[in-house]
Amino acid sequence: MKKKKVLIWVLSIVGVLAIAGGAAAFLMKERSVASVGNQIEEVNVTVQKAKEQELIETILVTGEIVPEGEQKVFLNSEHGEISEYKVEENQTVKAGDPLFVYDSSKLDTELTRATRERDLIQVRSKTEQNQIAALNKRIEEAKKAIAAQKNKPKPENPETEEGTEPEQVEEIPVEDVNQLTSEKVQMELQYENTKSEITAANERITEITNQKKDMTVVSKIDGMIVKVNKNLAATENGATEPVIHIISNKPYKVIGTMSEFDAVKIQQDQEVIVRPKVYKDREWKGVVESVSQFPNDTGGGEGEFYGMGGGGNVTMYPFKVGITDDTSDLRHGFHVSLEVRIPGNEILPVVPHTAILDEGGAAVVYVLADGLLQRREVQTGSMNDEFIQVTEGVKKDELVVLTPYEGMYDGMEVTSFDEIE
Repeated sequence: MKKKKVLIWVLSIVGVLAIAGGAAAFLMKERSVASVGNQIEEVNVTVQKAKEQELIETILVTGEIVPEGEQKVFLNSEHGEISEYKVEENQTVKAGDPLFVYDSSKLDTELTRATRERDLIQVRSKTEQNQIAALNKRIEEAKKAIAAQKNKPKPENPETEEGTEPEQVEEIPVEDVNQLTSEKVQMELQYENTKSEITAANERITEITNQKKDMTVVSKIDGMIVKVNKNLAATENGATEPVIHIISNKPYKVIGTMSEFDAVKIQQDQEVIVRPKVYKDREWKGVVESVSQFPNDTGGGEGEFYGMGGGGNVTMYPFKVGITDDTSDLRHGFHVSLEVRIPGNEILPVVPHTAILDEGGAAVVYVLADGLLQRREVQTGSMNDEFIQVTEGVKKDELVVLTPYEGMYDGMEVTSFDEIE
């Protein structure tokens, strides 16, 4: 019995060892297969030579179609009520054309009165001029008579016939000339006052005429009447809506705001592609006219722009784009997207976006050299829809893996590769 138990215990130990040996043999076999598999595995990649070029960066912003200019005319409570409208909606006007006329009946009355008063003063002025001329004539005649009297010779022994008296010579006293001169001076002073009254009367007439002229409101631009609101009433605080609204008939513009990141890149005179949202397959050419140096009044973070995400404190800057193509099919208020192409400042190696692999926040590319992969951390620059500049880490004509994947490592052997142009 004791021998039987010992035999069972020995057989159990032999069985465990056999199982352990079988497992070890199985694992060794699997490792051997894996090793063989690694030796026969083919690593194939697609590569492309890094080429140098000046990269055109594309920036997308949004905007709104607006006229070149517009004029909004509001009622002036000081001018009273409108007596006549000169235009209708959708009518084309030129600068200087009358739009409407305020009631000027009171000014007409004042102008008539002022003109009549001025005319009466002018009559008086003419009379005073004639009186001064007459006094000048009398003074000259008196002076001549006195001179003639002084120069007339007197007889030494005047003889007279019997019964006759000596001839009496009429003398004009000097005082009469002085009196006439004094009257002339007084009349000239009066005439100067009259001329001052005429000047004041003419100024008053000019003032009323200008006021009457202001009663006719004219267009300041060439354009089209888009609104005539005849039901507005003048109030002390003024109307909140314009009585006349005119938009320029010149080619439309695009206005909008762009982020501070785009504002430092986009400059005046850069070409723009304008794509209205209502026309999916149409585009217009344009040019950047201005990018403001000052942010808009609404502050940051309220404009639409691409590539910056939806949050954060971002300052927005107003811009204006002129449309160089025909704008007859566009309308005021259309929303558009704009594509601005920014040329790069340097010629550097570029690689496709797919060649950049993000490894823990580092931009990495894999370069094929002598059948082995080289892991390179790179610095990037400008980009467009297809390529991105590599400022450090890759040189021209090096073979860059187009689609790297996790699991690649530095020194990995490549058995074959496909190169594309």
